[in-house]
Amino acid sequence: MRNVIVIAGICMLLSGCAATAGDLSPAPPSTAASRWVVSAGTTLKSDAVATSADIAPLAVGAQVLVLENAGRWLKVQTAAQKTGWVFAGRLALTPPVAEVAISDDLLSASARQSQIEVAQADSARSIRGLSAETENYARERGTPQEYRQALDRILARQVSQDEVTAFMRAGKLGEYAQ
Repeated sequence: MRNVIVIAGICMLLSGCAATAGDLSPAPPSTAASRWVVSAGTTLKSDAVATSADIAPLAVGAQVLVLENAGRWLKVQTAAQKTGWVFAGRLALTPPVAEVAISDDLLSASARQSQIEVAQADSARSIRGLSAETENYARERGTPQEYRQALDRILARQVSQDEVTAFMRAGKLGEYAQ
């Protein structure tokens, strides 16, 4: 009797699967997946190599269609119908979101907020020296002026895109990795 119940259960399970399966032919190939540019300075390349010729610059937030996946490089098509290669680390599965910058003035922080476009978000934005509150705190704690000046000099340093590229090439980082 127990075997009959088990066999009947299996038959019902199989008939349910067959009824819901419908057409078992292979699914048509999926359409190209969308990705979004999330890194400033991204360019469409002629080959899947960082040193290949640039085809066109890609703005942060630009949507591209992935045509081929070659590991760390993706062959994509832009909205302008240009096709080329992009390092996968410069693209995301979701569109970038705007960043909210809050004023240094604590009283007006809730009243004033500004949207910074992702394309403008880079390390240069953070180079602004000490805020008035931090200056007062350092003064109250007796931090020597020479330390504050040294920090200001460090914060004022800027690194060019060429220096970043040279660093990445030398260190075999990002799209220059092998």
